[in-house]
Order: sequence, then C-alpha cells, then structure tokens
Amino acid sequence: MSTLNLEALLEACSSGGPSCLSSRTELAPAGGPHCAVAPAKFAATQGGVGLYSYERRFVDGVIRETVLVDSKQSQLNRAEAALLQAIADGHEILSRLPRIEVVYHRGEQEERYSDLELPHRAFDGHFRAGTIDGIPTTDHPSYQAIRNATPANARPLLEASPATLVFGGWDATRKSRQGRWRSCLVGEVIGVCADRDTAKKGGARVDPLGMQIKLSGAKLKELVEAQRSELSPNTYAKLLKESKSAKGEGVSASTLGLGGIPPNLTALAGVACERIIRSHVLSFAALRQMRFGGDAAGDTAGRALLAAIALNALARSDAELCFRANCDLVEAGPPLVTVDRRNGTVDEVGHLDIDASDMLLAAALRKAEECLSVKFDGPVLEVTGNPDVLAGVVDEEDAEQ
Repeated sequence: MSTLNLEALLEACSSGGPSCLSSRTELAPAGGPHCAVAPAKFAATQGGVGLYSYERRFVDGVIRETVLVDSKQSQLNRAEAALLQAIADGHEILSRLPRIEVVYHRGEQEERYSDLELPHRAFDGHFRAGTIDGIPTTDHPSYQAIRNATPANARPLLEASPATLVFGGWDATRKSRQGRWRSCLVGEVIGVCADRDTAKKGGARVDPLGMQIKLSGAKLKELVEAQRSELSPNTYAKLLKESKSAKGEGVSASTLGLGGIPPNLTALAGVACERIIRSHVLSFAALRQMRFGGDAAGDTAGRALLAAIALNALARSDAELCFRANCDLVEAGPPLVTVDRRNGTVDEVGHLDIDASDMLLAAALRKAEECLSVKFDGPVLEVTGNPDVLAGVVDEEDAEQ
C-alpha cells in the first residue's frame, strides 16, 4: 500500500498522471441492521409529502434497487461546512484560506456569508448585487478579474476563491464569457434496498394541559398581537382570519402550538437497506486542465494545492457522520482508497485522517508558495450586501404559500 504524500499529489497533477482518486466506505445504521434510515427527501412535483430518489445500479456486478441517502450536492455542502468549522475554530492553515465574503447589516449587527456557503460560490448573486468600496461589485476590477479567469489562467480564482475551483461554480447570468468550473470532487451515499416500497410513519404531539385548547376569537387575537413580531406574515394573517371566524365554542389554538396532535400516518418512513455505501472521486484529470500563469512546475504545484484542499475537506466531512434525523450511521469498515494508474491498474493508498490531511495541506501550500508565489492570507474580497436583498427575505413558510 502506497502513501498519499506531496510527491504523489505532484505526480498526479502532472501531465499523464493518474485520472482520479476514489474513496469508498461501507456504512451501517447506528442502531443495528434492523433499523431503517431516512434517505434524502425531495419535493413532490405536485403537493404531497415528498419523494425519495430510487435508482437501479450495478452493485457487485448485479443490478439492484438503490435509494439516494445523500446527494452529490449535499456531500459537497458537507465538505464545505467542514472547512468552515475549521476556519471558525481558528485552524492555522484553513483560517488563511482565501475567500470572498458578503456582509449584511441588521442595525448594529452584521451577518457574513462566504463563497464556502453561498450556492454559486464566487459567482453568487449576493456578491453581484453588492458593492465593493462603494462601487457595484460587477464593476470592480478585483471582481472582474475573478469573473474573467479561465482554465488557461485560473490564478485570480486560486488567490480569491479556491473553493470555486475545487467544488465548482457557474457564472450563469453573465451574457458572455461565462465561467463554468466543474467540481473536481464529487461524492454520494446510497443504500441498497429490496424494492421501492415506501411506508408511511406517524407523528403525534401530546400537550399535558389538554389535547385540544380552544379560545374565543378575542382571546386568540390578543395572543396573536402579543406575538406578532415573532410570527411570519402568513401565520399572522392565518391566525387573524381564524380569530374572526371563531363562534360560540371558540377556535383551536393549535396553530400557536397549543394542544396536542393525534397520531397519524402521513410522513415518509425510513427505508431498510442491506448495505449503505459512501463514495467519493477526486478528479486529477479535471485539475490538470487548469493553469495559473506560471511555468509547468508552478502549475503542478497549484493543482496539488487544490487537491490537498479537497482531500482535507473530505477527511473532515467523512469524520462527521451527521446527516438528518433518523439517519444516524456508523462506519462498517475502513475506507478503501485507490488511485488510478491508467490502463486498468489501480493502487490502494492509505486513508487520510484529519491530522494527515493537515500535514499534506501544509506541504502543498509551502510548495505553491515556493513555485507559484501563492499567498494565503484569509478573506481577500469583502462585499457590502445590498440592503434591498436583505429586506426582500421571505420566510420559507411564506415562500411556499
């Protein structure tokens, strides 16, 4: 078994190197094999309680029914969130990771969002709608350089938003010269199941004071007005309407969370899985399409730095098996990590834990500093958020109605 060190990354990021690195881990329900897990749920096209994504795939050479436990987009978001956690913890290297940030002001408070959490990364609408030093972001030379970056010279993105080069981004609203950067790291979690039968589960709420609480219209309106500042506009309007329709025996206060809810079978239940497989692929072939305005050694060092960032994010997100309620998983065995050696040959390499990935990232950064004069000094571009965007925020509940 070979070791995934800086020399191996530099080889992989050089012309003719391996196509990709693959990591596969067998997972299992934390409560035991008899426990069902809650897969990723997707919105139904026309009402309903949602849908699971079922597919037929080859598993050990046999076509099997599978269910998507965690999507590719979600896995990338978890990797980014793991980097953000390390940055928040003041990690020696990751806190220096270049990034773009937008700042929104709510009175005395400010809210910051970076390209590691906004969906379109460097090209997100929150950046484009804001200003930099009083200049519209899209007119500012620093941001224009980022938008004009190409695979032939991706240095502006490497120095301002390496997250975009690792996790992907698309400058979709630009009328020409749209930046389209595919994600170099992809991954998903699937469950191997018996069929596509999805049972329903029940939910209930018990109020120790009483299963039903009714108020007169006047009393309900009093409570609503007292809580108005904490209610969404649609909930407030709904409750006011209910208070006006109250008759002799009063109206249920369940919308305010008062009273119980009887058991029902309306929500999607979990899925029984024979196996749960987490897989990731880091494409060296995609990384090798990028150049950074240096010589061959500098370009290779820049690619290796991006690969080290991806592997660090992967090690951190793999260590946190936190998905959603009723989907608590454990590792059923160690990850199998392989590197393609072309012509059908693969090498097994040792799995990188967080400490090892930190050491690899430090070595890759030193190499990029030496060969490409790259500097990692934390946020390099701060955008002032557009107050009209902030004022236009609608609660999820209101957006759906």
